Parts: sequence; structure tokens; C-alpha cells
Amino acid sequence: MNLGIPDAWLWIGFLAFVVAMLALDLGVFHRNAHAVTRREALTWSAVWAALAVAFAGVVWWLFGAVRAQEYLTGWVIEKSLSVDNLFVILMIFTALRIPAGDQHRVLFIGIVSALVLRAAMIVGGAALLARFHWLLYVLGAFLLVTGVRLWRHRRDAPDAEGGAATRWLRRVLPSTPRLHGHRFLVREAGRWVATPLLLALCAVELTDVAFAVDSIPAIFAVTSDPFIVFTSNVFAILGLRSLYFVLADLADRFRHLRTGLAAVLVYVGAKMMAAPWVKIPAALSLAVIVAILAVAIGWSMLERRGVGGKEAVGG
Repeated sequence: MNLGIPDAWLWIGFLAFVVAMLALDLGVFHRNAHAVTRREALTWSAVWAALAVAFAGVVWWLFGAVRAQEYLTGWVIEKSLSVDNLFVILMIFTALRIPAGDQHRVLFIGIVSALVLRAAMIVGGAALLARFHWLLYVLGAFLLVTGVRLWRHRRDAPDAEGGAATRWLRRVLPSTPRLHGHRFLVREAGRWVATPLLLALCAVELTDVAFAVDSIPAIFAVTSDPFIVFTSNVFAILGLRSLYFVLADLADRFRHLRTGLAAVLVYVGAKMMAAPWVKIPAALSLAVIVAILAVAIGWSMLERRGVGGKEAVGG
């Protein structure tokens, strides 16, 4: 129960909190562009995770335990699926040679835009699902197919050109390969051209759209409440910048993570398609998803440790 608080005030209050946190992040802690250290990234990742878990307590207080479990499950799904997105962003920054000091600025602008886009997609998706219930089966099948495709391509080598979005942008946008400080547009030979910073920003936006098509239906498999879907999405996205800088150092250590993400998508898709006949509690879904990710990460670390041990013995 929401304690008599009107829905509009819940949305306004939450959006005000998000704006305040973004202003604090950019205006105080990251006012000057700099290369984010591993310690700083780990600290901010922990801060955002703590805030996300604390908000689960707010949801519990307002709506009860079931909604809190749905929120946490949605947050874990969005956070885990975003990891694959971050690996693509890492390839984009590498291909375009974006300096470490400028990456945070590009990610900040990209994430603010992503929040607006996600809000529109969630509101539209909730309206469509309320009117056309059969879309649940379509979305479930889509997640199943996406999971299988991700599993089949889990060993694919990174794209040295930064992915399809980067290649397409280079074809359609007049651009220069040279950086010009922090500028996104410059004049060369009498015309405006995009710098690598603008190409990176546009590629990050397009990549987020592609991944949102997977992650938002996955959360709708857990709950149809737009407020729960949106808040879990937002808290996952707010922590992506810091998580990116953590993964940039650790990307090669999680060899089996994509296998785990594929399993999560298959599980969520199957759950969505079976919903009319099989009711899986939110707490059980949360436990299954966390277990899948824990196994994938643990498997990666154990395998890496085994390889390192063999190399050490061989040396």
C-alpha cells in the first residue's frame, strides 16, 4: 500500500532525487574532466549499489515485500544485461581512441539521454501491454531468441572498429579522426564535422537503444508496474558510469559472463511466456538470476586462476 501518497507525487519525488544526484555527480564530484581511477570507480559503484538497495526498503515501506522483491529483481536484470552493453562501449571508446579523461563526460551525457529514452519506452510499453496482453508472448519469444543468439556468439572476438553503430555513423556523418579538446563539433574546410567525441556519444546512444529493447521487456516479465520498472532501470543506469571504469580494467577476467547473461535472457523469456500457467514468485526469480550470474562469474574466475596456475608452473 502506498500510504495514501498520490502516484504523481511518487514520480515527482523520485525524478527530483535523480536530478539532484546527477547534479551532485557532475557539478561537485566530477566537475573537472579526469581519468577515473579504479579506486574511485569501485567507490562510486558501491555508493550507487547501496542507494539502489536502500531504495528497495523505500519500495517495501510504500508497497510491501512483493513489490520490493520485484524492484530488486528488475534492478539485478537491468544491471547484469547492461554489463554486455558496457563491453560494447569499451570497444567504441577503444576504436575511436577516446582519452580516459573524456570518457566520463561522454558517458554522463549518454546516460542522461538514456534515462529520458527509457522513460518513454517504459510508459509506452506499459500502455501496450495493458491493451494487448498477447504481446507478452511475443516479447517472451523475442527474449528467448536473443538469449540463444547471445550464447551462440559468446566467443566472438571484439569488433576492432567499435561495432556496427560506429561504422554506420562514420558513413553518414561528416567527421574528423582528430580530437579537438572537449569539442563535439568543429569547422574544417568550411564545414562542420563531428569529432570522435560526438561519434562516440552517438554510438553509445544507439547501443543503449539496442540493449533497451532486450532489458525493458525482461523487466516487464517480472512486474507490470511502470514505477517499479522505471525506478529499477534508473538505479541500474545511474551506476553504469562507475561500473564501466571497473570493467575496463577487468573485461578479460569474466570469460563466461556472456554465457550467464544468455541464460538470464532465456530464463526470463521462458518465465514471460509461461506466466499464464506458471506463477513464479519474484523472490525465486531474484534468487535464480543471482545464482546464474554468480556461477558465470565464479566459473570465469576459477578458470582464470587455473590457467594462471598452469602458466606459473610451466614457467
